Amino acid sequence: MHLRETELALGLIDNTIVILVAMKPEAMPIVEALGMELGGRLHPCYPIEHYSSVKRPHIHLVINGVCPRFGVDNVASQPATIAAFLCIERLHPSILLNAGTAGGFQSAGSSIGDVYLSYPKVYFHDRRIPIPGFQEFGLGSYPCPDVRPIAKALGVKTGSVSTGNSLSSITEDLEIMKGYEGRAKDMEAAAIAWVAEQHHVPFFAIKAITDLVDTDKPVQEAFLENLATASAQLALKTVEVVEYLESHGIPALDGTERMEPKCEAIDPRI
Repeated sequence: MHLRETELALGLIDNTIVILVAMKPEAMPIVEALGMELGGRLHPCYPIEHYSSVKRPHIHLVINGVCPRFGVDNVASQPATIAAFLCIERLHPSILLNAGTAGGFQSAGSSIGDVYLSYPKVYFHDRRIPIPGFQEFGLGSYPCPDVRPIAKALGVKTGSVSTGNSLSSITEDLEIMKGYEGRAKDMEAAAIAWVAEQHHVPFFAIKAITDLVDTDKPVQEAFLENLATASAQLALKTVEVVEYLESHGIPALDGTERMEPKCEAIDPRI
């Protein structure tokens, strides 16, 4: 085994950035902007696609893929959890990013096309378990690195991202999100954050707003109308985030910058 292959197997390559995206319409503008090509699937049982670039081999992008049964993008937390696990096991990221679209809140000053970086935390809003201990577990409250310097440099917003498995929201969801000042409502980030936390891999989300949750317009109509516009803005800012990380290093939870991975991978020779 060559040295680089050994390092990859042991998770020792520094500054590996992996971007995980749920939907192909969200992902392809990023793939094109970074000059990436499809490399195949991460696992034969799942339609999870892996893209990479010869010019920037330390950057990877993974898409959840299309459900073979229903023929739609594999959205929501179950595909995201499996994809995040495979990203970490196969690609050994120094940092894991989740780029995607989300709903915003007009009451919090959001507009269509706004981009948020997740900070200070990522939550679940639809895991309602009103039992001591389990209630906190249900919310998750996964901390993110201090991305405020990145947001300031790139002219984007920060806020907590809130995850649920439905596009629409019931009143109880909205009250829970209000409790921790959720600013972007998505269907994947907290699931990915949970996996990243288990592996001690830094994680944050990049979310472009397609719809406003607290207005009268049906979210599904706004989502479909604004998906292309928001995805273009998402691609622009995701590339800028990658370039920032390349030049400034990877932020730790305490706001310092670090390049080496925290996770100790299992030696495949054992």
